[in-house]
Amino acid sequence: MPRPRSLTESQIAAAALAVIDREGLAALTMRAVAKELGMGTMSLYRYVDDREQLEGLVVERVLGAVDTTPPTGPSWRDRLATMVERVRRAVAAHPEVVPLTLTHRQSSPSNLRWAETVLGILTEAGIDGERRVIALRGLIAYLIGAIQLEHLGPLSGAGTRGIAALPAGEFPLMAETGRLAAEVTADQEFRAGLAVLLDGLQHATGGDES
Repeated sequence: MPRPRSLTESQIAAAALAVIDREGLAALTMRAVAKELGMGTMSLYRYVDDREQLEGLVVERVLGAVDTTPPTGPSWRDRLATMVERVRRAVAAHPEVVPLTLTHRQSSPSNLRWAETVLGILTEAGIDGERRVIALRGLIAYLIGAIQLEHLGPLSGAGTRGIAALPAGEFPLMAETGRLAAEVTADQEFRAGLAVLLDGLQHATGGDES
């Protein structure tokens, strides 16, 4: 057999991401990525140990597109919203990768840089100590959950239509909510939900936005 060509982590991550985008997260295997690269499965093991390492490379490739420089602006709320929106935009083209960001976020250098910037903004807002821990976790939880809902269970989807069609006598509030939800855009849902979270953080600072 010919000697396997030298590969970079970026090339391997790109191939793995191509498999996920085309076939879904469940299709990510060493064999599938090796095939995408035009090589045998055993040859790929020269570069990565297992699927878990592949997942980490994919997460870093996606989150590596996120601008982690501190945004400008007088309002810490606006700066936090900007940081959250940056991640949302980066993963918009790769929604199948979202679950991986939860399990690999602590090993992604790009995510760590993003979190460092967010922590800096929270500190400037007067949120520190344990409150800062909870605030960061809350932002991450909202971000991951909201993106999953947006792409894997959108308000414009069949689930919402099914809820709207529930018998009003048995589920009056659910049926009404389903009908109203159909009019809400993805941007409205995401930003309004984020505003609720930021309202809570603002309350924790005593109401100061600057």
